[in-house]
Amino acid sequence: MTKHQSGIRALTVYPIIHSILAEQHDLEAPDDGRTKKTLLIMRQPSLFRNIATVTVLLLTIVMTGCSRKSGIPVTDSDGNTYGTVTIGGAVWMSENLKVTRYRNGDPVPEVPDGAAWALLATGARSSYDNKPENAGTTGMLYNWYTVTDPRGIAPEGWHVATDEEWSDLVHACGGEKEAAKALKSPDQWEGQAGAPENSNGFNARPSGARRDSDGAFVLLGQFARFWSATPAENGKGWGRAMEFYDNAVRRGQVGPNNGFSVRCVKD
Repeated sequence: MTKHQSGIRALTVYPIIHSILAEQHDLEAPDDGRTKKTLLIMRQPSLFRNIATVTVLLLTIVMTGCSRKSGIPVTDSDGNTYGTVTIGGAVWMSENLKVTRYRNGDPVPEVPDGAAWALLATGARSSYDNKPENAGTTGMLYNWYTVTDPRGIAPEGWHVATDEEWSDLVHACGGEKEAAKALKSPDQWEGQAGAPENSNGFNARPSGARRDSDGAFVLLGQFARFWSATPAENGKGWGRAMEFYDNAVRRGQVGPNNGFSVRCVKD
């Protein structure tokens, strides 16, 4: 088991706000022993100052790794242009992919019908609610077969972000529980708990998803789901989730017929 594979729950996209990609860990209330240890530290000023200094240093390192550095735009097979941003040493698209063709020019089939979507075993795409204007603002939703097709959907010189690259991104932006605060767009998130900062220009929008069981579109404006290019077990892929009600970025295994957003990273 790798450092990124603990506490994981499989995901199916249900229209329930608290459906998540990874288990939440309860915050343990301090017992008497822990309280005494805390008081002991408070009574030792030099030790307390040292701890505070280390904490500030670590926060500075994290914030630096997640800071904004805009780059040269990139163009896909359709001629769509995307902004880019460097975070933690990797160059990411700052928008969701919306391409309709593979890199060789073959079309990625658009499948509006929900029942047909649920039965697919090949690549497909759709805009949320089958409305083209949604693809313009939040990108396309792709199934896992599209993401892993050898013809590729990323622009030349780019690739769909891997599970490891997503983990590095989250780590650079403060860890699983807080990274979304820096990654989320400052608008479009309905009922957001605490204002997103978008401090690094990643601009994650609440693009919703398409459910694997019936092809229904769920929760535009309230959560985002992203594929990685890394396979998991039993034909699933690793994905990431952000919700409106907190700043976590969760990781989990996802069935191939879910429709998720895609972000690309420069080779």
